[in-house]
Amino acid sequence: MRTLALVDGEHYPPVTRWAIDVARSRGYDVVAAVLMGGAEKLAVGELPEIGVPVRPAGGDRAGVLAATIDELRPELVLDLSDEPVLGYRERMEVAAVALVRGVPYVGADFRLDPPPTTAPPVGVPTLAVFGTGKRTGKTAISGEVARLAAHRGLAPVVVAMGRGGPAEPQVAEAGSVDLDTLIGLVRAGQHAASDYLEDAMTTGVTTIGARRAGGGLAGAPFASNVEAAVARAVDREPGLLILEGSGAALPPSAWDAGILVVPITCPPEYLSGYLGPYRLLRADLAVVTMAGSRGLGSGTGAHLLAHLQRSLGDAWVVVTDLRPTPLADVSGRRAFFATTAPIGVAERQVEHLEATHGVEVVGWSARLADRSGLATDMHAAEDYEVLLTELKAAAVDVACEHAVSHGIDVVFVDNRAVVVDGAADLGELLARTQDLAIARAGTRTGLGDR
Repeated sequence: MRTLALVDGEHYPPVTRWAIDVARSRGYDVVAAVLMGGAEKLAVGELPEIGVPVRPAGGDRAGVLAATIDELRPELVLDLSDEPVLGYRERMEVAAVALVRGVPYVGADFRLDPPPTTAPPVGVPTLAVFGTGKRTGKTAISGEVARLAAHRGLAPVVVAMGRGGPAEPQVAEAGSVDLDTLIGLVRAGQHAASDYLEDAMTTGVTTIGARRAGGGLAGAPFASNVEAAVARAVDREPGLLILEGSGAALPPSAWDAGILVVPITCPPEYLSGYLGPYRLLRADLAVVTMAGSRGLGSGTGAHLLAHLQRSLGDAWVVVTDLRPTPLADVSGRRAFFATTAPIGVAERQVEHLEATHGVEVVGWSARLADRSGLATDMHAAEDYEVLLTELKAAAVDVACEHAVSHGIDVVFVDNRAVVVDGAADLGELLARTQDLAIARAGTRTGLGDR
């Protein structure tokens, strides 16, 4: 197997050469090495004599490694280094560079394989929306992307995968999802709050649902039927295919441009450590969500933003809050509001609903993902005439079923992103990312060229 080795100057060169010989005896065809750093065992300015060409990484490990992989096209990167040159965090940064180029990264007691991708058919520009975890606002940002693409005449189709997705890819035609449809799904024993249904209801764009199980360190699902869902989407000849991730899992299909969705509460280490660098390398735009109306201020949020700006550049980072938007007029009505948002965010949502949409919220619950807790909250609330709910978690099988059985109207709520920090225009940034996907699709030669 054609192999690129990573070495350091903390090893005595004859020992490194011996390690390369051992690697060859184990089936690794080591063709070159990158000196990742360290100088304790090297003379000043010396490159180690280890039997293969050696390139110094200098102060740009990621850049030199990326260029070497692109030039030599190894089938595997073999890490023969160690701390202090490559410690825990540094190894993840190096691994991200290899994985984003489709190359496995292997060491003494570990192996990281790149998430599987299949090249989208030529002529179908593809944009992915993925996040750092569950409840980050991916569906809200996917909705913004889909609505904008439709407005621009791109004839988009969304493929959304989820942990509650259908066994076979299901098509939700634009305009086909309503309360009766969802209640029917519940009574047929199906999950009626899957992301693809929410996408179809809130965007007016045809959406195809898929499922996935498990998630790896780099975001690969253990199993999914996304490939079949993508094939169905491509048959419709969309001008833009939108792939929506699930939790921290990335869509297991190649894309031309990517949007990373990060909640303001995300620990910076989730992006700078572990395999966060891999997600950043797959992204062209980062959308920070749930920042609140007052923006970032200082502290963890500011550190998170600074890291994103260093990685992607100021022009490709935007800070937003998610504002609840009822899909029908509820002004002057008494309502119960159900959400999956954390309590602090839910309190802001209630204030926004009352101030902006003229509804009186007489009860609310942030336990939409807790079926028994949600039922308790709904039973304990004052009399209300309309249920306002996000289409997530137990929205249909608990909240809507309760409302329908008590003669209470149901109005679904979408979460719309609003820029709250800086002068960036979200629509302009999303349009620019869509155009980037379209341009790359026209010259696509493979993932390694991204």
